[in-house]
Amino acid sequence: MTSPRFFGRTAVVTGAGSGTGRSTALRLAREGARVVGVGRNGLRLQSVAAEAAGAAGHVEAFEADLIGDEGIRALASRLAEETALLDVLVHSAGVHSVGSVASTPVEELDRQYRTNVRAPYLLTQLLIPLLVRSSGQIVFLCSSAVRRALAGLGAYTASKHAVRGLADTLREELNPQGIRVLTVYPGRIAGPMQEALHQLEGRPYRPDRLLQPDDVATAILDSLSLPRTAEVTDLDIRPMLKP
Repeated sequence: MTSPRFFGRTAVVTGAGSGTGRSTALRLAREGARVVGVGRNGLRLQSVAAEAAGAAGHVEAFEADLIGDEGIRALASRLAEETALLDVLVHSAGVHSVGSVASTPVEELDRQYRTNVRAPYLLTQLLIPLLVRSSGQIVFLCSSAVRRALAGLGAYTASKHAVRGLADTLREELNPQGIRVLTVYPGRIAGPMQEALHQLEGRPYRPDRLLQPDDVATAILDSLSLPRTAEVTDLDIRPMLKP
């Protein structure tokens, strides 16, 4: 009988309460990992942990708002106390808003920058020692908006361009220490963001024709499971069905 691919591994998944983060946390647990699921909504995290019950691994809830440094540092301190190794770090948490550059307050850009860029920067920085010891892997959830800009997502797209730059730089810095860095550029994923964007565009929202969170989670785990002779650096994934 084949062992689960992540049996005995430790993973951290931010944004684990919903969407792609939730799907990724559950899939890692089913593949045998101990997953620390991070999010702002404790009830949602507890739901994820309950759903993972009986899996080869498990999900532990860690409630924190990553817009501030306090929660990030508390998470890093807890991990340092509990484990000497971290195998997988998935940055899935993120915020967005819909609005033109002309109308979006700069304070909204600051909010998205702190959550989408500064938080993963600081969390990765604090956890690098644990990742180095295990030759770990880092995943950044970016966006297809980096590939093709869309009107109404200026602040969000700017923050995701910064995420791409951070991931690319970390790859150059950490590959020599055995750490792989994967950047994921998903197309339109069914969820509240796409519902709002479809409304802005004046188009009907048809979630069945979009990517599903589990599609992206599956692609992430398959990429992380490659032999160490290979590294997926950039993963583009799009809906099969056209709107």
